[in-house]
Amino acid sequence: MIDVLAVGEILIDFTENGLSSQGNKVFEANPGGAPANVLAALRKHGKNVALVAKVGKDGFGKILTSALMEAGIDTSYVAVDESAPTTLAFVQTFAGGEREFSFYRDQTADVMLSKEDVPLSAVKNSRIIHFGSVSLSSNPAREAVHHMIEEASKMDKFISFDPNYRPLLWSDEEEARGEVFWGISKATLLKIADNEIEWLLGTSDYEAAAKRLLKENANLKGIAVTLGKDGSFLMTEDEIVRVPTFLDIIPVEKTGAGDTFFGTFLLSLLDNGLKLPKGEPAKYALRRANAAATLITTKKGALKVMPEAFEIDDLMKSFPL
Repeated sequence: MIDVLAVGEILIDFTENGLSSQGNKVFEANPGGAPANVLAALRKHGKNVALVAKVGKDGFGKILTSALMEAGIDTSYVAVDESAPTTLAFVQTFAGGEREFSFYRDQTADVMLSKEDVPLSAVKNSRIIHFGSVSLSSNPAREAVHHMIEEASKMDKFISFDPNYRPLLWSDEEEARGEVFWGISKATLLKIADNEIEWLLGTSDYEAAAKRLLKENANLKGIAVTLGKDGSFLMTEDEIVRVPTFLDIIPVEKTGAGDTFFGTFLLSLLDNGLKLPKGEPAKYALRRANAAATLITTKKGALKVMPEAFEIDDLMKSFPL
């Protein structure tokens, strides 16, 4: 049984990492892609995970496949495109760990994921199906993900969704909103950032927005909202649980923080029969996810530098609530 089967983009994040001897910016080739990062976080806690994706038949594709295998992620459903190159992104970093992305993704391998690449037998054999909106920005990947999620819905699977909105990947903002709303309508659990709520619903009243989304989407049972320096909260029909984050930790680069948060939060569901935590268990799940996300921001990259379970525990012990 696969604990979490994720579908979507996998790419090389060329992350700014200092200067060369000539004074030129140096970019480090970090394996990335939000779905893969979520799975890497889960693997650090021994969960059985697999990725549905596509890479190019090039050196970058080999780097990605090797990185997935090193992380313990099942690559059985990672297809290789014979002609499309592997997707690339360049990440420039700024003070406070903020970053700016430039994507090279026109007809690249992750976009070429097709319905024929979707392993419905693996969907059937999985506890949680995870996806985001990047793969919904272009066809044929959009059609492939729609197909996989619709089939997972028919199988009554637990579905987790992270919009992970990247404006540069969409030519039409309203189309992007439509796809994100579609993803939310299929989700059992939504993870969304504060700035994504502002973009999607035009409000900074995050609790009211979460209540609205819960009310308007029958499949949705819970929403985890990340609030940057203000921590995070989990809202269900029954309650709202809030926790602070770790402000004493200085971020270096924030790529993968949301993915690490979500992958770590999903542990609480896998260990609780796919039931959303409540009360103190919910507070612990959020706190652990915040700690993992904080730790990933202290390093460059994401997939290959996921925090170990003991590092997360140590951070939580160092800064008790």
